[in-house]
Amino acid sequence: MSYFEKVYEIVKKIPAGKVATYGQIARMLGTPGRAKIVGWALHKNPYYGEVPCHRVVNRNGEISSGFAFGGPFEQKKLLEQEGIIFDESGKINLNKYLWNPCEFQ
Repeated sequence: MSYFEKVYEIVKKIPAGKVATYGQIARMLGTPGRAKIVGWALHKNPYYGEVPCHRVVNRNGEISSGFAFGGPFEQKKLLEQEGIIFDESGKINLNKYLWNPCEFQ
């Protein structure tokens, strides 16, 4: 399985109402420091609608300015539809919304 496919498999597991960070996914794959590669994989996601790439944000809880499937406003809209709240500066509270895979096993 390619690195990109491994990224997609992890992202599929992020439940609605939770987010993960690019770095978190890279660490889960045993490749810390490869957050940008995770981002590139999601930008190239061929499984739109099946892999919820909108649930992946940066380490500061910010959405991607280059969200490939409709831009940042679409990503924000999708997250808000899942109940995620953004603060006045446009950030997500990672203490509240960050996915902990151990909780869902």
